[in-house]
Parts: sequence; C-alpha cells; structure tokens
Amino acid sequence: PKGTMAFTGKYEFEGDENYDAFVQKIGLPSDKIEMGRNCKIVTEVVQNGNDFTWTQHFPGGRTTTNTFTVGKEADMETMGGKKFQATVKMEDGKLIADFPNYRHTAEISGGKLVEISTSSGVVYKRTSKKIA
Repeated sequence: PKGTMAFTGKYEFEGDENYDAFVQKIGLPSDKIEMGRNCKIVTEVVQNGNDFTWTQHFPGGRTTTNTFTVGKEADMETMGGKKFQATVKMEDGKLIADFPNYRHTAEISGGKLVEISTSSGVVYKRTSKKIA
C-alpha cells in the first residue's frame, strides 16, 4: 500500500527552531544542551509496516536507537538518555509519542523529516533532509 514505507531513509539535520527554550523547559543539562546545538545528527529510519527502528547518529560516534511497533508499548530513550516506556501512535501519517515531559511527532513532508516536540506550550521543530 502507498505510504507504508514513507519513513525509511537517512536524514541529516538541516535546521531547527526554538531549541534553547525547549531544552531548558525539559531540564536538559547545559553540557548536553551545548552538544545538541546545531548538531549534525543523522537520523536513520527503517520502517517495515508498523515496525520501526529509529537510530540517531551523533557526531563523535554516539548513537541512540529506539525500536518500536505502532500501537504497542516499547522501551524508549529520551534526548537526555533517560529510559522510559511509550506507545507510539500513527495519526494522519504522523508518528506520535508521549515522552516523559514532552510530546514528539514525526512526519515526512516534502521529502524532509520534520520532528516537532512540545513541552508545556514550547514547540521545538527540527527539520532533516533526506541523504539516502
């Protein structure tokens, strides 16, 4: 079916909005804030139907991988490295996950990976361009 494999690909960080306000709001430590600023994160997504492997490659070789199935509870890890459980939902082609202190959505729009995280009214938007 059309759109099933919409997320699969490799995406490189292109730009973001509201980074500082957001990471302060979620209480990220300042060393992590500096590390993440304009960080050329490469996000690699493998989608197989409702099963996803979502890997973020950080400069310097650190990676974070979250594996989940839409509609089923999964063990996840936050930006700050905290472990938690979440159920990822799919609505209108967007993936939606409730992290401990923010809501995260991801969608493919115009060939780009657009991720939006919202915490108490602060909206952080990250755009990544497809490189593979």
